Amino acid sequence: MIDPKAYFEKELAAHADVLNAVRTTLADPFVRMLDVWTTAIEHGNKIVFFGNGGSAGDAQHLATELAIRYIKDRPPIAAMALTTDSSALTAAGNDLGFEQLFARQITALCKPGDVAVAISTSGRSSNVIAGLKEARRMGVIATALGGRDGGDMVALADPIIIVPDQASARIQEMHITLGQMLCGALEIRLGLVTE
Repeated sequence: MIDPKAYFEKELAAHADVLNAVRTTLADPFVRMLDVWTTAIEHGNKIVFFGNGGSAGDAQHLATELAIRYIKDRPPIAAMALTTDSSALTAAGNDLGFEQLFARQITALCKPGDVAVAISTSGRSSNVIAGLKEARRMGVIATALGGRDGGDMVALADPIIIVPDQASARIQEMHITLGQMLCGALEIRLGLVTE
């Protein structure tokens, strides 16, 4: 039987450990990602997010923070998630195969100078990898939020922010934390809000 208070403490301790590891290792990739996002938006481009499962939810969350607002009202920032159009997802899955879900949408919706942000805890999902490959082929800036050892995304995404942990839950917690921090920093960098 579970001891809820012990579980509560154990989970928060694990979260704190990963947070500390992120704090000591990921400042430089965070700044590089912010630079890429800033340059793209300043040049009239957009940011597209994609991933599977919980990472699909993160993609939608972060795209909404940019396109609608993060904390304060301000002009919209061009961003979208490739995980929200059920007709496109089911058609691509049925007609082209699940591996092509994101690549096909990148072909249709992106242009050189846009930023593709792949989100994956393992970095090994075939549709995420295909999306990054298509982005690179098109001159879209291929970036990623990953975990563990970064998987196959390491060779395809630059910059890549790799959360230094093995547990999917901890990686996802850091993805949304880092993602929201990027959204907030981008608003400030673009002069849309003040600190």
